[in-house]
Formats: sequence, C-alpha cells, structure tokens
Amino acid sequence: MTSPMPQIGPRTWFVTGAARGLGAAIVRTVLDAGDRVVATARNRAALVETLGPDSDRLLSVSLDVTDPAAARAAVDAALAAFGRIDVLVNNAGYGHLSLFEESTADDAQAQYDTNVFGLMHVTRAVLPTMRAQRSGRIFNVSSVGGIVGGASGSLYCASKFAVEGFTESLAGEVRDFGIHATVVEPGFFRTDFLEPTSVRHGSQPIADYAAVSEALKTFYDSRSRNQAGDPAKLGLALIALADADQPPVRWAAGTDAVGMIEAKIAGLQAELDAWRALSLSTDGDFDFREEAGVSAWG
Repeated sequence: MTSPMPQIGPRTWFVTGAARGLGAAIVRTVLDAGDRVVATARNRAALVETLGPDSDRLLSVSLDVTDPAAARAAVDAALAAFGRIDVLVNNAGYGHLSLFEESTADDAQAQYDTNVFGLMHVTRAVLPTMRAQRSGRIFNVSSVGGIVGGASGSLYCASKFAVEGFTESLAGEVRDFGIHATVVEPGFFRTDFLEPTSVRHGSQPIADYAAVSEALKTFYDSRSRNQAGDPAKLGLALIALADADQPPVRWAAGTDAVGMIEAKIAGLQAELDAWRALSLSTDGDFDFREEAGVSAWG
C-alpha cells in the first residue's frame, strides 16, 4: 500500500447519484471523516430527505448528469460554496438487465446517456478545476460487469466496459497534472440497485428467450437486499484510495468481484495461449505453419 498524501484542511468531494444506494453511503462516510461534500442527484428534495439539510460541510445540488449544462452549473455551485473540488465520484447510473433482443435501441441509448455520457459530462466539467489545482482524484464507479460480461448484461456491461476504457485512457492523460483516475469495480452490494425503482428489464419479450429471461429475473430478485457488499465499507475504502499517493487505475470491491476478475484473467490467459500461433500469424513475416509445427492449415 502506498503512503498517504498529506492533507491541508478538509477535502471537497463531488458525488453524483447521492440520493440513495452507494452514493448516499459514500457521502455519509466522507462527512463522518470530516471532509466536505457536494452531493448531487436529479431530485434535490430526495437528497435533503436522505442526507439532511445543507451545512458548512454539505451542499445538495440537483443534477441530471445527461445534461452537460447542468453538470457545469453544479460544478459552479460547488466552487462557489467550497472553492475547490478534490475528489470526484462519478456514481450516478443504473442497470438495464435484459437479453439483447428483448431490449430496444432506445434502451441502449438511455443506458449510455447516463452510465457513459453522463459520467463524461461531469468529468469534463470538473477537470479544468483539478488541472488548475494540479491535484485531484477521480473515481468512476463501474462494476465487476465492466470487466466480466454475462447474459442479461449486454447493455449494462457494454456501458461499464466503456467506463473502463475511458478511465484507463483518461488516467494517462491527466497524470502529469497531479490528477489520478481510478475505475471502481464493485461486485454485488447491499443497495436498491436490483429493486424495481432502479433496475430496468427488457420491454420486448421473445418467446424463445422466455425461460432464460424469467430465470435471470428470478435470480436478480432473490439477490436484492441480500448482497454481500457493505456500502459504508466501500465509502471507507474510497477514502483510503483518496489518501494514497499512487492509487490504482483499477480497483475491485468485494470478494465476489475479486473472484470473478481472477477467473476472467485466467480465462483470458488460457484463450490467448490456445490461439497464440494463429494470433502471431497475422504479422506479414510470420509463418504460422512453421511456428505450429504443421505442414498445412487445419
């Protein structure tokens, strides 16, 4: 583990999707640690109901992350109140969990508008301030589904895979300005993520998929509110990562996430090894047959 960075006074965190779930837990944990928070969500009244009234360390701001102008306005409000933004937590998002053919193009657009483009809008609004400060931490909340795909995750996992690629690339672009970007890969956490108020399913049922679609929905319903992950402990972990001098670019949260990612790494290595000769054969001066020890293809 890297050594902590010295802090001068309380940090200011900017957290999206803070009215419930992981976002609300992160805000409470950060406030308990003595830092300041700008908590954002579509509905400011929901923020106040969940987190309480504004104070000298808490500012609640309405923000629809899909609106670039709203992102800029929320950042302006944060700077007017606290003068700086030290940590950005892009947490706003939802899961569209359905088989691909049972979802629509509008479903895909909506999933990306929030999980990918919304995250980018907020990041774009915050980065000029962090660049001017020559410091900052960005935590983009992805999912274990951002590195491990699965049935019913065609839209959700695709959006989170995009967050992974964006964050890994961004980390290299901003590192010289003292800004570190980390993609957070939670497994199943005990929130309302799988509740009907959050999760969305396909709107175009297809008879051929009926059995598997129902089985997947039953599985998710049974996991709701029974997940292993503790949101408050994730909040504490983010504080530890914010303190780190050199935080990781990717960080898995939860024993289930670690296990699934380890299995993915092993699978990738096995597949790469099994097809290595054919992969190398695409270079112009490479003889696949000689490498493979065969006289002909097949």
